[in-house]
Amino acid sequence: MNRFLTPSRHTWLHRANPSLKLAVLIMLFIVTIQTRSMDFAVYQAAVYIALLFLLSGYPAWKVGLLVLSFSLVFVSSSLTMILFGKGDHVWWQWGLFRVSEESFYRGLHLGFRTIAFAAEGLLFVMTTPSVKLFYSLMQNFRLPPKFAYSFMASIRLLSIVWEEFLIRRQALRIRGVRTGWGPSGLLQHVRLYAVPLLSQSIRRAHRVAVAMEAKQFSGSGRRTYYYPSAFSRYDGLAVLMFVIALAAAYYAAAAVPWFGIEDVRYHGQG
Repeated sequence: MNRFLTPSRHTWLHRANPSLKLAVLIMLFIVTIQTRSMDFAVYQAAVYIALLFLLSGYPAWKVGLLVLSFSLVFVSSSLTMILFGKGDHVWWQWGLFRVSEESFYRGLHLGFRTIAFAAEGLLFVMTTPSVKLFYSLMQNFRLPPKFAYSFMASIRLLSIVWEEFLIRRQALRIRGVRTGWGPSGLLQHVRLYAVPLLSQSIRRAHRVAVAMEAKQFSGSGRRTYYYPSAFSRYDGLAVLMFVIALAAAYYAAAAVPWFGIEDVRYHGQG
């Protein structure tokens, strides 16, 4: 799993300041939330997926597998609106399911926006190590160190919990322990997995807290950092690239519209 999540090369986007990338992507999230044009949502999704392939630093087949999972996200997010949304021009109805022209296009719009969200977030995650992100937040955005180090410790503990889960599952299989299905099987899973892993996590978290207190870590006062975080020319290049990508999606939607729906909220009305 660790090898799968390790990039094969580092692009210039990896060198951009993590805090700046986070701020820019939050603004992109807001733009995506406020998008009402169907075509603009489609082209946003397409542009951010293209950036994933170009700048993530991962092989194309790995990015392709992740992008392929977007289809499940698209279907799950759009079907609810399509089948249960409101609308006057009904196309099909059966029981509780009701598909109208308005709900259909609103569902597609929601699905494409969801893909844009996923591509934006994945681009950030794939080009930003979590440790460098928190070091950057401490140095550039003045995030209190006690919160930043707590987040970093919790992220590290999550991977340890997963490793312990795999070890415990293999140990139970060697001993011939099998769990069934249904309520009894669920209780058996809780007894064999949840309780031991939870107790181990509590003990480990307590040891980390004691170690930080023993080293007199209070989060106050001036600190030095092993990973210095500064701004560079790559930050301006990242901002320019995201602005161009957003502008390209906007002008493509105006020049080559697929649906021609300016505001999906009012489509079909009047």
